[in-house]
Amino acid sequence: MTINSTTRKTNPFVGNGSAHTFPFTFKVFTDADIVVKKLEASTSIETTLTLGVNNDYIVTLNADQNSNPGGSVTLKSGGNNLNLASGFSLVITSAVESLQGTDLTNQGGFFPEVINDALDKSIILHQQQQTELDRSIRFSLTNTIGSLEITENAAARANKVLGFDDSGEFNVVQELGVYRGDWAAGRSYNVRDFVKDTSTNNIFICVSAHTSSGSQPLTTNTNSAAWNLIVDAASAATSATNAASSATAAAASATTATNQANTATTQASTATTKASEAATSATNAATSNTNAGNSATAAASSATNAASSATTATTQASNASTSATNAANSATAAASSATAASGSASTASTQASNASSSASGAAGSATTATTKASEAATSATNAAGSATSAASSAASALAAFDNFDDTYLGPKSSDPTVDNDGDALTGGDLYYNTTSNIMKVYTGSAWVAAYVPGDAANIVSAATGDVAATNVQAAIQELDTEKVPRTSTSGSAKLPSGNTAARDGSPVVGMIRHNSQLNQFEGYNNGAWGTIGGGAAGGNGEKIFHESENAMDQDYTISTNHNAVVPTPFTINATLTINSPSVVTFV
Repeated sequence: MTINSTTRKTNPFVGNGSAHTFPFTFKVFTDADIVVKKLEASTSIETTLTLGVNNDYIVTLNADQNSNPGGSVTLKSGGNNLNLASGFSLVITSAVESLQGTDLTNQGGFFPEVINDALDKSIILHQQQQTELDRSIRFSLTNTIGSLEITENAAARANKVLGFDDSGEFNVVQELGVYRGDWAAGRSYNVRDFVKDTSTNNIFICVSAHTSSGSQPLTTNTNSAAWNLIVDAASAATSATNAASSATAAAASATTATNQANTATTQASTATTKASEAATSATNAATSNTNAGNSATAAASSATNAASSATTATTQASNASTSATNAANSATAAASSATAASGSASTASTQASNASSSASGAAGSATTATTKASEAATSATNAAGSATSAASSAASALAAFDNFDDTYLGPKSSDPTVDNDGDALTGGDLYYNTTSNIMKVYTGSAWVAAYVPGDAANIVSAATGDVAATNVQAAIQELDTEKVPRTSTSGSAKLPSGNTAARDGSPVVGMIRHNSQLNQFEGYNNGAWGTIGGGAAGGNGEKIFHESENAMDQDYTISTNHNAVVPTPFTINATLTINSPSVVTFV
């Protein structure tokens, strides 16, 4: 048969909890040639399944692998069919052994089917290798790279990463950062090194590689521009002290307010007593006024009686003199009594007015005292609130400092088993091991290195496309922005795509893209964009014919010192620029 498909794997089958049989359409020779991979989406863990009815799967091959290649895979568990659950996906591929089992001997039979299977196996092996190569990271043909061979031994590679050196060559490169302990003069520091300023207990990070000089503190050091402050211990301690002072002052204010409230309450009680006394005085004055009125009434009645006696004396002449004298005396006494009664009434009225004024004043005093008591209570409430806020701020500051102290445990000679408060360790805790001179982090069960130790170099920028950032976070963001997206770990990388007008305005050598207008991949080299791939195109992979369009609808420039050939008939509908000394020939 002829193998007319280059596909040696299926697209991922997504589990739905109901399907357990999955087809494939590429030729194999035995069921052992099939490999099945299962991926769990939530954990990104890929598992290679085991062939066998009592294992993970069985393979059913189509009877004629030449005319109807492929078959199906059925998932199993304990001998029973197993549906592919949601959250899982399945990929089927081939793993034909790289062996040549066909032996053609002299004077032996040359059977076409045997020879054809041997040739098919050879093509299948090439396709399997191509499938793996298509998922690998490669350098373009125009990219100049010295070697991909790693020559460093195990000791030199330990705790390092693979990357590109200052020359753009693939190599074992520096770590991402290192804690260097207490700062010391005369020491070589690299970008992202961490140190402790022992004069202030502040923590700094190096932003410019240098050999240290001068003395502490680092904020006024000769190399102060090479360090950035990340932990200010003095500010944290000052904030805690200020919060404690605020709490103390608020507590004192609350005490003063409480005392003032008590005084106001006493004054209000006194005013209430005075008001009661004034009311009693007013009542007594009213009683005196009533008694004076009664006396005046009695005096008027006496005067009436005296007048009647005088009239009677006039009528009775014999008794006139005596009666007149008695009447006069009675009238005088009555007048005296009326005058006295009037005086008593006036005095009582004055006393009543004074008592009323005293009562009004006492009532005003009582109202003022009540208002002051309310204001004092409000002040006490506000002071208590301020005290609570200050205490909360102090507690927050102390909690933050304690949390930091329990997270970064400081320098120690061996792995600690508890934090600085004697409590259990938590995942993410840090400390500096003074024995091995490395920073360690607690994973939740064990202490491991918190960084990749070793000497670090500056991250430099070059036209070759190296990382331009000077710190780790910026470098990660830059790499995330410039990364080439992919469909999956076993899928495809997606290059930028657009028409000819969308090309970069200032391209550099090595750029690669897909031209949606020309429907081809292209790269930039030698001052011009060119097609990637090349070679003639023919059936079954044969390089026989080269096809080209018979009309030019886009402007094109033939590079200097280059030749160009195009078959005729050929129509030029745009501008063709020929840079001397270039040659163009129409064939």
